[in-house]
Parts: sequence; structure tokens; C-alpha cells
Amino acid sequence: SYFGDKSSCVENASTLNLTSSSSVRGLNSTYLGKTPLSCTRPVCKGHSPLTGYSATSSSAVSSHCVASVIVAVVEGRGLARGEVGMASIDLKNPEVILSQFADNTTYAKVITKLKILTPLEIIMSNTACDTGNTTKLFNLITEHFKNVTFTTVQRKYFNETRGLEYIEQLCASEFSTIFMEVQSKYYCLAAAAALLKYVEFIQNSVYAPKSLKMRFQGSEKTAMIDTSSAQNLELVINNRDSRNGHTLFGVLNYTKTPGGSRRLRSNILEPLVDAETINTRLDCVQELLQDEELFFGLQAVISKFLDTEQLLSVLVQIPKQDTVKTAESKITNIIYLKHTLELVEPLKAALRSCNTPLLKAYYSSLEDTRFGIILEKIATVINDDTRYTKGCLSMRTQKCYAVKPNINEFLDIARRTYTEIVDDIAGMITQLAEKYSLPMKTSFSSARGFFIQMSADCSTLPNGQLPSEFMKITKMKNTYSFTSPDLIKMNERCQESLREIYHMTYLIVCKLLNEIYEHIHCLYKLSDIVSMLDMLLSFAHACTLSDYVRPEFTDTLAIKQGWHPILEKIAMEKPVSNNTYLTEGNNFVIITGPNMSGKSTYLKQIALCQIMAQIGSYVPAEYCSFRIAEQIFTRIGMDDDIETNASTFMKEMKEVTYIIQNANDKSLIIIDELGRGTSAEEGIGICYAACEYLLNLKAFTLFATHFLELCHIDVLYPNVENYHFEVQHVRSSAGNKEKITYTYTLSKGCTEEKNYGLKAAEVSSLPSSVILDAKEITNSIAKQILHRQKSTPEMVKQKAVYHLAMRLVQTARNSRLDPDSLRIYLKGLKKKYEASCPASGHNYEQ
Repeated sequence: SYFGDKSSCVENASTLNLTSSSSVRGLNSTYLGKTPLSCTRPVCKGHSPLTGYSATSSSAVSSHCVASVIVAVVEGRGLARGEVGMASIDLKNPEVILSQFADNTTYAKVITKLKILTPLEIIMSNTACDTGNTTKLFNLITEHFKNVTFTTVQRKYFNETRGLEYIEQLCASEFSTIFMEVQSKYYCLAAAAALLKYVEFIQNSVYAPKSLKMRFQGSEKTAMIDTSSAQNLELVINNRDSRNGHTLFGVLNYTKTPGGSRRLRSNILEPLVDAETINTRLDCVQELLQDEELFFGLQAVISKFLDTEQLLSVLVQIPKQDTVKTAESKITNIIYLKHTLELVEPLKAALRSCNTPLLKAYYSSLEDTRFGIILEKIATVINDDTRYTKGCLSMRTQKCYAVKPNINEFLDIARRTYTEIVDDIAGMITQLAEKYSLPMKTSFSSARGFFIQMSADCSTLPNGQLPSEFMKITKMKNTYSFTSPDLIKMNERCQESLREIYHMTYLIVCKLLNEIYEHIHCLYKLSDIVSMLDMLLSFAHACTLSDYVRPEFTDTLAIKQGWHPILEKIAMEKPVSNNTYLTEGNNFVIITGPNMSGKSTYLKQIALCQIMAQIGSYVPAEYCSFRIAEQIFTRIGMDDDIETNASTFMKEMKEVTYIIQNANDKSLIIIDELGRGTSAEEGIGICYAACEYLLNLKAFTLFATHFLELCHIDVLYPNVENYHFEVQHVRSSAGNKEKITYTYTLSKGCTEEKNYGLKAAEVSSLPSSVILDAKEITNSIAKQILHRQKSTPEMVKQKAVYHLAMRLVQTARNSRLDPDSLRIYLKGLKKKYEASCPASGHNYEQ
């Protein structure tokens, strides 16, 4: 493989200022090796004159001969920390792989993905690599990939809008369904923007428009749920009102910490696919449900934890300049840290008597000696009774007196001064109260400092007004808040004194932090344990509020009397429950029934139950068994999309294309009506063709439709089952009108209802003349196209043989019956087979 020399042949690169000018010290020699884009055309490679830094060891040169992948990695900031976007391109293969996923503080998924990619070069934003302020993710990647070139690029090039433009510009039309997957995945779009910009300029190459293969890849060991499915199923956001808690997240979220809540959210969006891990979680939930003492003990401790991940990210940052704000923030953080570490022992005590492997593993993790070491170091400097408290004044007092006396005598003097000022303020307000004979009391707010508050009726004041020396008067009902010129001056003195205290305390705290930095990584483990326990407690809590059952994992999707978890929360009572049964031999279910009979709710319910089972939660059913789904696809909803210039029909087609391109044998596919946006004939044709394609997969598919012609597909394909939602017809007391009563009950076979669209229209306010016309026209069309499909005895026999074979395979795989019971069951199967085989010479109508 050809490597360019160090002289840059990228013209204009200096004007671009693509890479950051800040360098990271203490890393190895700066060498930037580049491979050509194709072996047949040697292109002179170089590096940008403004390369921030590129670090690699000289031994990397040999490995570069093989590696040819460049990866851009970007992480969310603030509350989105842990949300990681990645984009990679192979210089030997024009394919861009995008991925975005939520990761925990150990960044296992990022490292796994990078290990699989074996990159030649990794690009990150300069803000992640600033000297003295590097992020945890950056440190971990440099640690795991010592022989890989690192390059920093200015943060502004990680631009999601530009990323989407690049994809539109460069993505080959065969892979255009990627738009649907990545539209709202901002971090992977940002990574794509920086990556493609970098490859274009630094690698001195431009890709031809519409020439790249682009695909989106979920993270390993988790099921893939695309954005539109997450939206359709209302996993984390309610479609009608984003602030509404009627979502799967809302149903399961009884977490007590921000970390637990984040973990639950990312698990719902990316369920697990490893049955062993899921069962380990389910064992924990079971133990929490069976052992009340353990449940309440753990809940009490977990609820006291603050946002450990947020605390960690702030603790490991070294501020560029020391201001009063940074000083105060560091002091607060050391108090939070002390508060967090003091909870380790109570957490261990709560876990001491647990039995499940996962909880035992957490218990042994908490025996890490570093927790004790950090606490001891803190105890040498910080007062034992310094606590995290609620209320700005009490927290201010805690910060003032955090450091022990006699460590710094100037600090002790400043604190005495502060105490005297506070006492003087209280004394002054007491004197004012006596002077004017008014019930004044001292109050405090972070914005105003100390001020005077008084509850009094306007009529009790002389002339209905406060004395003239008071100013900044506000009134809420009968409560007056005000201050005086003297009090303002004393507040200023108080603030001055505080600044001195904070500055001296800050210097002591910084010294303390320098001593504990080497042990701080144990907190990543702690935050991981706390968030996981919080989520498992949340699952157990949700179970106690409803009759959920523990799921099993087999090769069958069988739900006995399952119901919709979100609907239960909305209705405040248990919805109508239904059975579900899909196996490899009956993996395609067609559901029919009138409008509003419950088809959409039923379909969503199955997907939600599948997700609940795969995150380690119990499920709303009497019994349930699931086959692990590696992907969950849904096609629900009837909206057009102005932004992407897609009509209702085009949107349907794009969604189905996406399903057909990506589904595999381990997928769960939910399609709620297809082909409604076009003519009936074309709609039926598209539905039939899509069904036939999906029938060839072993994926579990549930397909709801109003096209009753589709029900006849079971004549040709024995793995198709027809189900319908029953309705009852009730005559009104007048006897002239018929009313539909919805039972929301699923039954076998195709719906018997005819013209139910007309019946639904009758219920609406359409004029009766229009409805009468519609009935006449419908009847005449129905007579014209009336032809019944007939199935031959041979077909019926083949179907009976197929069903018998499938039942026998199921029995051989999963049966737990004793020999006598098994004999009876097999005799029953034989009778059923004989009964369903046709007598020769008869025609059977389908």
C-alpha cells in the first residue's frame, strides 16, 4: 500500500481550517499515514497544515497496510451524554456505515463497534480532545486503540444539517431508504458530515454524486427499532402530546434517579437480543417481587442518589479559568461526591442477602476498596456533618463550612466574619420589626440574598403603606417582600465575604481532587450499578400495579390473554385481553374486522409486549412465550409528509421498501393496512405481492387489512392464518335501526362483516340520502365482481398435512408431557387431521 510523504498536496486546506489547532501533549510522535483510495491509482497523500494533532506509534505503519477504514465519532453533551453517533467509510470500498446508539459510562458498545471496524484513523471533535479537558470517551478510545491515528476536527464541522445534505448528495438511489432511519438521528448525521468533509479535503478526493452505498446499523447485542416504529408504537413520546406520559416509557418509568431514567429510555429503544442476559434481569425482578424487604430497602437507598454520571463528568473537568462560579461549583461537587460515596455502604447492606447472580455481582463490585480510599481522603479535609441538602441557603451554609477548621486560618477568620454579618442581618431585621411593630422575618433567595418578608393585611399598615425606608416592595396575596438600603449594603458585604471563603475553600478542594483523581474511575462502575438497579426496581414496581407475568423465550410467540399496557394506563382499568399464537409453521397472520374494532391496538400491543419482554420486564398477560426479535418493524399511520415531499401512498411505499430490504428471519413485522392511498385494485395487488415476499421469510408478520380478497392467500400458503375482530349487531328498541357493538375479541377466520365502512359512515353525520346512494352503488358493484374462489380437495389435504407436520415438529422441540399424556395428545392430532382431510370428489368452498 502506498503512503504519501509529509508534504501536503492539499491546496486550500489552510484556508479551510478544518482541523483544530489545539494539540494534545504527552501522546506519541505525530505521523499521518494515508492510503490511496484505490490501489490502481496512486494519489499523493498528505496532512493538513493545520492538523490539530495526529497521534500514532511508528509500529502502526505496518498495520496501516491492512486497515483502510476512517471513523468519525461524536458524543452528545449535557443530558445527551452517552448518546453516540458514528460514521465510517472504507477507503477500499465505497460504503458509509452510520450508527447511533445510547451507551453507558463504560462505552462498551462504542469500543465493540470500533473493534469490529478496525479503523486506520479516528476523527473526533476538538472539544472532546482539549488538553486537560478530554472526555471519558476520548480517553477510552485512545487507551484501546494505541496504534490508530487520531485527528481532531473543529466542532462546527460536526453539523447534522450538512450531514443530511451529504447523504442526499452522495447516497446511491438503491439505498435511499436510509433517509427514513437517520432523519432524526442527529449525532450520526453530525459524524457523517465531519467524516465526509475530512475525506474530501484531507484525503484529497471527492466522491461522485449518488455513488456511495450507505447503511444504518443498530448496535450489536440489541434489537433494531427504526425511528418511525418507535414513533408509531409511542415508545418514549406520545404522538398527540409530547408532555403526556401515556407511552411505554411512561408505563414502566418508576425510576428514582436521572441515570435510571436514561437507562430505561435507551433500553426501550434498543432492547436486548441475548436470552441469557434478559433472563438474568428477569431473575432479579422476580427476586425483588418476592422479597419485599429487599425491594423497599434498595428503593430507599437508590432514591437518595443524585445524578452520578453528571457529577462524574463535572468532576473530571478542569476549568480553564478560576471564577467564583467555578469555585462554587467544585465545592458543591465535592459535597455531592461525599454524599454519593456515603451511600455505598447502605447500598451494600441492602444487597447483602440477595440470591440472584446479577445482584451478587453488584454486591461484590461495591466491595471495591477505592470507594473507601476516596471517602477517607475527603474525611481528612471535609467536615463529617457536611451534607447535601435541599434549599439554597442551607446548601450555601454547607459550602461555607465544608472544609474542616484549622486547615487554613485565613479561611477560619473569613468564616467568622461571614457568621457575624449573617447575625447582624438577623439582628437588624428584629430591630426593624420592633421599631415599626410589624411581624417581619428574615428570608433568603439565591437571586436577592437576604430580604424581609411579612404576612400582614393592608388595613393593619399605617396609611395602608409600608414605612418609606423600605424599597423593592413586592406583594403576593397578603405577603410582602422588601428590603432596605442598609440591608442591601450588608448583603454586599456578605457576598464579598462569601467570595473569599469560596476562593480559599476551592484551593483546598482542588488539592483534594488532585489526590483522588487516580481512584475516581470506580464511580463509573457505581453509576452503572445504580442506574441498572433503579431500572430493575422500576420494572418490579410496574408489576405490583398490574398483573404482569414473567415471559419465557422459545421459538414460538404465544401470548395468553395479553392486553395493551398503555391503554390500561389511560383507561385506568384492564382492557379486553386476547390470545396470540405464531410459530415457524404459522408465521403470518392476517387480521380483518370493521373500523374501530381494535385491530391497530392489538398489533401495537404485540410489539409493546415483545419489547417489554426483551428489556427484562414482566409482560401484561396470563402467560407468554416469545421468540427473540432482532428487528421490530411497523407500518402504521396515515400521514403525508410535506418536509420530504411524500404523499400518503409514497410514505407507505417507502416504509414497506425499508421493511422488505432489511427484514430477516428473526424479525417481528407489524403492518397496519397497506395500499390504502391508491385505487382498490392496485392496493390489493401491492398487498398481495408484499405478503408473498414476506411469506418466504421466517419472520413473524401480523398484517391488518380491509382488503378481504387478501384472506384467500391462505389457500396457497399453509403458513398463513386468518383472524378477525368480532362485532355484534343489536337492534334498537324502535326496531328500525341496527347498532354495532364492538367486543374487541379476536376469533379465528376471516371477518363475516360486509359493508362495514357504510355502517361506520351511518354512525357519522353524513346525510341519509348520501348513505342510501352509497349502499345502492356498492351492491351493484359487488354483483358485477362476485366470484368465489374455490379450493380443490388436493389443496385442503396438503394444508392438513402441513399443519400436522408443524404440530409434530413443535411437540418434538418443546413438549414437556409424560409418555401417556403425549400419546393422548398425538391421538388427538390424528383425529383432527382425519377430520380436516376432505372426502374425495367434494368441492370445498373457501
